[in-house]
Amino acid sequence: MKSNLSILLAFIAVICLATGGIFVKLSSTAPINTAFYRILFAVILLFPFVYKDLKKINKQDWIIVLFSGVFLAIDLILWNKSFSFTTVANANLFVNLVPFTTIPLSYYLFKEKINKPFLVGILITMVGILVLMSKNFQSSGNIKGDLLAFLASIFYGLFLIAVYKVRLKMKISTLMFISGLGSLPVLALGISVFEKFEIPTSINDIFFLLALTIFSQLLGQGLLSYSMKKISITLSSIIILTQPIFSAIYAYIIFHETLTSIEILGIIIILFGVYIGKKEKFNYNYSLFSKRIYNLK
Repeated sequence: MKSNLSILLAFIAVICLATGGIFVKLSSTAPINTAFYRILFAVILLFPFVYKDLKKINKQDWIIVLFSGVFLAIDLILWNKSFSFTTVANANLFVNLVPFTTIPLSYYLFKEKINKPFLVGILITMVGILVLMSKNFQSSGNIKGDLLAFLASIFYGLFLIAVYKVRLKMKISTLMFISGLGSLPVLALGISVFEKFEIPTSINDIFFLLALTIFSQLLGQGLLSYSMKKISITLSSIIILTQPIFSAIYAYIIFHETLTSIEILGIIIILFGVYIGKKEKFNYNYSLFSKRIYNLK
């Protein structure tokens, strides 16, 4: 019964996470401004729940998690900008290729073992990417957005690697709060360089920003972290891979974005490749790392 509840919560988490790109596109606030308010609102909402725990964290861990917020901020900047050039489905798909950053880095930094399923998964995924992008090679539109989303996945992978050791010492809510504090200055800098500061004043603007914060940032990541402690890494991987599918459904209903048969084939191949690539437990540490901090958008 508890396992069934955890599976249900995992699906609810993925459904919430899939709304992220939708709310970014619905928001009339500029992309980096949207990311800034997403984190700012999350920090404000989390503070009452984490302030007691903050006193228990040592200075070194504070610095590490604050610094990790730099990677998180760049991830959000790239991902939010990608929606200006590609579809919601593609942006969500490419940003979720995080294992292809975290697994090689864990090999070089933490001597984690890379096995054959990962190498096979990379090859399958590359084939899927070529199929998915085949019709866009003659124009720079979708390709630019897809590239931005993929670069976002790299920086999110760097964020996960940065908090690899300290994550086991603190709650996910505390980690989100401190990393959020580290993200805000970078996002503010990004706004000052590429955009201009916007203050949301209309009810619609505030609603979409709050919805993005609550559904994607808090409920999505929070429920996923909780549920992944209760179910196997293989099962959780399969559930996580449904997130781009939910995103595509949302985008079809709201924005009338459609996928061609070739694009659907490419997505299926990519999802299969990612599943094969992270199917095996590389060792106990990586399995724990995957289950407890690998959260998608």
